[in-house]
Amino acid sequence: MTQQAYLSKEGHSVTREEKRVLAGTLVGTTIEWYDFFIYAQAAGFVLAVLYFEPLGEESDTLAQLVAWASVGISFLFRPLGAVLAGWLGDQFGRKLVLFITLTGMGGATVLIGLLPTYAAWGLAAPILLIVLRIIQGLSAGGEWGGAALLAVEHAPRHKRGLFGMFPQIGVPLGMLLATGFMFGLNAVLTEEQFLEWGWRVPFLFSFVLILVAFFIRWKVEESPVFKEMKERKEESSAPLKELVTTHKKYTFLAALIFAANNAAGYLVIAFFAAYGAAELGMSRTETLIASLIGGVGWFIFTMLGGWISDRIGRVRTFQIGYAIIIVWAVPMWFLLDTASLPLFALAIFVLTIGLGPSYGPQSALYAEMFPVAIRFSGVSIGYALGSIIGGAFAATIAQAILDTTGQSWLIGVYIGGLAVVSFIAVSMVPKKLQGINLQDDEDREELEVKTLLKVH
Repeated sequence: MTQQAYLSKEGHSVTREEKRVLAGTLVGTTIEWYDFFIYAQAAGFVLAVLYFEPLGEESDTLAQLVAWASVGISFLFRPLGAVLAGWLGDQFGRKLVLFITLTGMGGATVLIGLLPTYAAWGLAAPILLIVLRIIQGLSAGGEWGGAALLAVEHAPRHKRGLFGMFPQIGVPLGMLLATGFMFGLNAVLTEEQFLEWGWRVPFLFSFVLILVAFFIRWKVEESPVFKEMKERKEESSAPLKELVTTHKKYTFLAALIFAANNAAGYLVIAFFAAYGAAELGMSRTETLIASLIGGVGWFIFTMLGGWISDRIGRVRTFQIGYAIIIVWAVPMWFLLDTASLPLFALAIFVLTIGLGPSYGPQSALYAEMFPVAIRFSGVSIGYALGSIIGGAFAATIAQAILDTTGQSWLIGVYIGGLAVVSFIAVSMVPKKLQGINLQDDEDREELEVKTLLKVH
């Protein structure tokens, strides 16, 4: 595609193919994150009892800490998944990676739903649970980068935030789907039925969702930017090496930019519900209702964040989101600790007002930070490293802070501190990268030259 042809897309309406792309990225990421979130919620409610039983005999707190840690373990393997997916995506295309990651994530999820407990298989049960969790981590490491780039690289220049928002809202939609499933099961099953077999149903249902995602993604064409790159034979022979030697600054910034959002997000996804039930004496149904309300807020404000970033700038949108999180991180705990459902839900909802703007524009921001030949590797590895710094052990750290100090508001200090770091990191991204030509790197090279001349 020529530069003139690329610019001619600026005033176009959304085509049928672009609608397929947006549907494919949205449905795929929704299902992938549904798989991820049902595990996180199960970790908060049942896994300590069913798979880490010996630790529970020593200490209920220790068993729960290990269950939360099993959520974080998969994050440690995201960078490896990102490296593998980045190499495949930069060499063979975005679409192939999306099929591989969907298979890995969905297959592991279904097998978790079939896995016998510690009481039936002994030590083999938690070991296999961790292995399946690692497979989920490897798959998640490549899923987001492929979906984000497929959406953004199909977008006209002035709508990248809007297009890139679609894979982002897969996170709150996945959370709503997972939480809604858990809520329904809790409403119709007894506690004994839920522990015995009910918690497995959302894991097994993933098989149906994966078939739907495969059908939709099969009809999506490869990214036009990648096809253009292949036609020009510009692919890098060693994108990872180039990434860590010449683009490590932006990779590091990408990781820090995502860290606080991911940490706060994982509290919304699972920790708040478990905290309300275990520490405040709220019913599981009440905490799940609050989580559903939080998911709705996250969905709304993520859409708004992606859309508004095309108008006021992606860096500024991120800054607004993180400023809200910094201000709200501590006060929200005083509402949560009332154990009143309206106030508990309000605390989570207000937090999502900051989560949305610091997540909706991420796909577009990251795509514009890296040159085309290593873009998949750059966005995937930056995202994966950010998830380790932020969300991997956020619930474990929050639980440890609570167990050690007995002061829940100190968890807010931890989240607020991370938000300050992420605010500073996103402020270091040049605002002139917004709208840069993604087809080739002429604009990027010109911007780098101007920056060097300004410095010297």
